[in-house]
Amino acid sequence: MTMRLGNANLDRLPAGIRRPVYDRSRVTSGIVHLGLGAFHRAHQAVVIDDCLGAGSSSWGIIGASLRSPETRNALAPQDHLYTVAVRAAEGTAHRIIGALLDSVVARENPAALIERMADPAIRIVSLTVTEKGYCHTPQTGDLDERHPDVVHDLNNIDAPRSAPGFIVAALARRRTLGIPPFTVLCCDNLAANGHTVQRIVTQFAALRSKDLGKWIADTVAFPCTMVDRIVPETTQADREALAAALGLRDAWPVMTEPFTQWVVEDRFCAGRPDLAAAGIELVTDVKPFELMKLRLLNASHSALAYLGYLAGYETIADTMQDPHFARLAARVMEEAAVTLTMPAGTDLAAYRASLLKRFSNPALHHRTWQIAMDGSQKLPQRLLGAIQDRLARNLPIATHALAVAGWMRYVSAIDEQGRAIDVRDPLAAELASLAHEAGPVAERLAPALLGVAKVFGPLGAEPRLREAVTAALGQLYKDGARRAVERLVSV
Repeated sequence: MTMRLGNANLDRLPAGIRRPVYDRSRVTSGIVHLGLGAFHRAHQAVVIDDCLGAGSSSWGIIGASLRSPETRNALAPQDHLYTVAVRAAEGTAHRIIGALLDSVVARENPAALIERMADPAIRIVSLTVTEKGYCHTPQTGDLDERHPDVVHDLNNIDAPRSAPGFIVAALARRRTLGIPPFTVLCCDNLAANGHTVQRIVTQFAALRSKDLGKWIADTVAFPCTMVDRIVPETTQADREALAAALGLRDAWPVMTEPFTQWVVEDRFCAGRPDLAAAGIELVTDVKPFELMKLRLLNASHSALAYLGYLAGYETIADTMQDPHFARLAARVMEEAAVTLTMPAGTDLAAYRASLLKRFSNPALHHRTWQIAMDGSQKLPQRLLGAIQDRLARNLPIATHALAVAGWMRYVSAIDEQGRAIDVRDPLAAELASLAHEAGPVAERLAPALLGVAKVFGPLGAEPRLREAVTAALGQLYKDGARRAVERLVSV
């Protein structure tokens, strides 16, 4: 069996493989990261690895998986080293990341994670727990006080389950011990993510104690960020190809693309590593960049995911090989671009062109099914905001309406061939029940799903949206996704 990747055998790697240029034994932890998934390890952890290489030795990462032990079990035997494989059409580059020093599984020992987060050495708690991990209502950005994890955490303050529960428990401990707070750095695709997480956390804290909620609101920094890198799920074939390239076995590598971007509001209450030296854009206002990414990249990605899946395409790159779907992605971006106000010098046309190239990367096997997950949490930020702004300008919304209709057809859980769709979504059962009751009839299904307030809020009652989505959904049922997209982009 091939030898396992680890500190002791880095010198066995082929000469062209990048590896840590610093002494890992001298690195101390300064960050706890909640949500130790592939995106974090291909994005923020790579940046911190660069910072450590530049001499910021007190900013190592302690990773925390909130539920599954899978990542910890894979990485611990290899000293938490792992490989980032950067795939482009011309080939793959490999890099070993050493920024992750240790990992914990929150469900196994919640108190141990709270203790780690309360350590004075920890000055940043960052998060990639996906939109659904914040226990909030996406349409309003407020804490969902009836969420099962919120109810549990308020009754078990020293053994929380949720990300907000852990953050509040750790901040409460630091306050009691007289330890200054850490910065909470959200790296998920939430609208105004720093402000939204601040609202969620302070609302949660106020349910425990009004004084605690006020202390958090007054002293804790919640910078806004925009993160961008495409990270497909890792397959067994990926692991086997990597073992052949490295001559060592890595149980949990990550696959990604050459492009990476991180825009961060420079507002930290307990210091930060030298992010600018690692190529990070530090700004005073992230919102324009956040909306640019959500409404151009994420919106077109979702449109391709739902409609591409229905049309039978397995990956985004496969979908983009169909010129009608490539035109769909371009049109979503074009129509969303008019809702944006960007800083001087921003080249939106170049950004849109780069997105189309990234989506077409044949080496990046990003499954439409993966992107389609958790749509009820994503639609408000990705599609509905642009729809609302276009309606306010009396502009047509047929393109975005077809994307929304694609989501509706997808969450009905039956595909165009009558086969079951494995819908992964916090509201999957509720959506499937509404779809079952309405049946495959656009005039019944569209209003039923537009009435889900957690997703659409007051916008769901807008007559122009109802008319456009109902028409688009009717076309999907009549002609199928491939023909519906072709007809849309041919107009």
